[in-house]
Amino acid sequence: MQFRDLRKQYSVLKQDIDAAMMEVAAASAFIMGRPVKELEAGLAEYVGVKHCISCGNGTDALTLALKVWNIGAGDAVFVPDFTFFSSAEVISLEGATPVFVDVDGDTFNMDASDLERKIARTIEEGRLTPKVIITVDLFGLPANYPAIRKIADAHRLFILEDGAQGFGGMIGNKRACSFGDISTTSFFPAKPLGCYGDGGAVFTDNDEWAALADSYRVHGKGMFKYDNVRIGMNSRLDTLQAAILKIKFKAFREYELRDINKAAALYTKLLAGRVKTPVTPEGYYSSWAQYTICLNSREERDALQACLKEQGIPSMVYYPTPMHGQTAYKVLNAPTDCCPTAKRLCDTVLSLPVHPYITEEEIETVCSVILGFVR
Repeated sequence: MQFRDLRKQYSVLKQDIDAAMMEVAAASAFIMGRPVKELEAGLAEYVGVKHCISCGNGTDALTLALKVWNIGAGDAVFVPDFTFFSSAEVISLEGATPVFVDVDGDTFNMDASDLERKIARTIEEGRLTPKVIITVDLFGLPANYPAIRKIADAHRLFILEDGAQGFGGMIGNKRACSFGDISTTSFFPAKPLGCYGDGGAVFTDNDEWAALADSYRVHGKGMFKYDNVRIGMNSRLDTLQAAILKIKFKAFREYELRDINKAAALYTKLLAGRVKTPVTPEGYYSSWAQYTICLNSREERDALQACLKEQGIPSMVYYPTPMHGQTAYKVLNAPTDCCPTAKRLCDTVLSLPVHPYITEEEIETVCSVILGFVR
């Protein structure tokens, strides 16, 4: 059994993906070729924004956004304590300071009430200037944007939506990667929409910001690539990856998103009431980058993971350490109780195999082992 079965996906899409790769090889426009612009246009239309600027990876996408806003030393950027390291790492790389915010125990996303508290405390301390809120659409579910937008507007803060795991998710009729002033995603292979290497994208409705992101991703180019008007970076999406993504994007829209939601629904049906299953609030739609359950303790979680492994069932812990506990961030001297929900989740979460090609029989097998264990 595969945790995220990319081999199965390739076998289904093989003919079209192979043809797309051969077409790129024949054209030999390997950097910023025609498929890149075609993909960007298709992604922008799907998300519902004016501009999509592709780049080298999801981390670079976040970095591009912070550069566009000129975020740097003395600035405070609020970020969930329960997330992948890059969500905070990019803040430090720009010289700014991350302020860690606790998360909701049901959705795993940023807790709006704690965000209010952390903003107020930062203003009261007076050392840093609040500038940006980096939301994270964790495990495929959009963050609480109705509440977070009110807070951001009240304090005149930018929202940077980290949609690396959220592409395809929705609140009502509005899609993930359209909720931020700038939004980003990742095309890492295991993401809801993934390529065959690294890739990422920036989304915005702001013409000026889109032009700046386009400049920064190609060494700060001006009117042409040898007219360098600012210090930029080298972060372009390869034509080959764009061609692959175009094929996978079609499958994603036509059936993959639907099928992974069916898989998640079956997990919830079989496990509800026996372990804590993920919560999707009313009006929300998840793209299920992960299906994550919660156990009662670290010991119980680790024992279940070992039990699953004995049966040949892969599982993962996303994430074992909160941001404030990472070695690189101990210099911030954050109180150990600054984000208690995040700390508890790190001790109790376990992600199960889920992808659009998983069978009902495979899900039933996973659930049978879990139910036998919790009995």
